[in-house]
Amino acid sequence: MTLILGIETSCDDTSIAVVDEHGHVLACKTASQVEVHEGYGGIYPEFASRAHVAAIIPTLEATLKAASVTPDQLSAIGVTRGPGLIGSLLVGIHTASGLGVGWGLPTYGINHLRGHLRSALLEGGKVNYPAIVLLASGGHTLLAYMKDAASMELVGTTRDDSVGEAYDKVARMLNLGFPGGPIIDQVAKTGKATTRFPRPMLGKGFEFSFSGLKSSVRRHLEQNPEAHVPDVAASFVAACMDVLIGKCKAAIEQYRPASLIVVGGVSASPQLRAGMATLCASKGVHLALPPQQWSTDNGAMIAMATLDYLGTTPDMEVNPNLPIGTL
Repeated sequence: MTLILGIETSCDDTSIAVVDEHGHVLACKTASQVEVHEGYGGIYPEFASRAHVAAIIPTLEATLKAASVTPDQLSAIGVTRGPGLIGSLLVGIHTASGLGVGWGLPTYGINHLRGHLRSALLEGGKVNYPAIVLLASGGHTLLAYMKDAASMELVGTTRDDSVGEAYDKVARMLNLGFPGGPIIDQVAKTGKATTRFPRPMLGKGFEFSFSGLKSSVRRHLEQNPEAHVPDVAASFVAACMDVLIGKCKAAIEQYRPASLIVVGGVSASPQLRAGMATLCASKGVHLALPPQQWSTDNGAMIAMATLDYLGTTPDMEVNPNLPIGTL
């Protein structure tokens, strides 16, 4: 059996997992930093890296114990080398490098974005190729085309804010707390989309832009200080869903894929999952989603992606701006 230890420290959570070659997650433990950053309404990079230093060894020990695995049973270590916050990435890279030397294991620097891509294969997930990929998270919003499992062509990306970043900023405007994504989705279920916010760049290729939508919500709140928060949340979510689903619809019609892969933290959104399921059913396309618990940043997706790297020359150089196409 091939067992991979995956270490993810690209941003604000310390997550470590053990995954086998079939994508079965033996254990995954995550140390959350929500309490560290919630007072700032966003990630404070220096505090994030310090929290990783404090949490990484206890999280490692807890993961190995939960998986009932000892280091000599592991086949390799995978650790995120980018993109992400440089201080956070360095904590993971240096820890993994030390473990690799101490345990005599090959250690690979993993592309965080490819980790999200491979999250759709966890726990028996399947992807049919060719495929269109939507990666929507707090740091990225992009569309890519995969002719096969080894190829990657970037189709479009965001020109400003990612959709997850817009979620967090709008949540802050509405005083809903941090992180904003799950909270806005939940609050939106209790409201009605009574305001039609703009759908930026919808119908204009495959690029994204969410800064204008975010600004439109701010202006609406300034002009309507007594606005019903659930209705504003529902209106904002409706605009985001129209953009994301509309871009995917256009990509499906142009590229004729066998699968649509939707990954990243925003793929946990029940509204997005429902909308993409309806789209794919209407187009006869297989929808590939990660299990709900593996949608956000986690060590399991990094371990799964490590299987792509086995036998290659390890690259452990940290790159905060690593592009998706870099294996």
